[in-house]
Amino acid sequence: MTHIQFLHGAPDRLAAAAEWLRGAWQRRQPALVYVPDAAQANRLDHLLWTQPATGFVPHCQAGSSLAGETPILLASTLDDLPSDGCLVNLADELPPGFSRFEELVEIVSTADGDRLPARERFRFYRERGYAIDSRDISGGI
Repeated sequence: MTHIQFLHGAPDRLAAAAEWLRGAWQRRQPALVYVPDAAQANRLDHLLWTQPATGFVPHCQAGSSLAGETPILLASTLDDLPSDGCLVNLADELPPGFSRFEELVEIVSTADGDRLPARERFRFYRERGYAIDSRDISGGI
């Protein structure tokens, strides 16, 4: 059964996602990021290239020819993807087919437009018996 982490209280959802992905890269943990909104995907891509100023998190789009050798993949859909390890959800809805992943990471900011749909997803997971770890990341990851 999928293990779910809810990381809530982020001042900025995408900055927190970039920070979490940087940590995953340092642990050599591959991750697939579900980010269906193109503007958010572009901003996350920029953050992964520039944060920190002297760092870089190896990543690419899931459809890239380099996807097979890149640890962090950004995907606008979850169809026909080779990974089933860790999924980071940056959508406001349930990620389709999330239950095929070993781990699901939900990053939630303090913005109402982010928190309210996240509460519904949390309730959905809990009602179906998923193991959920919840942690406040308002002070950083």
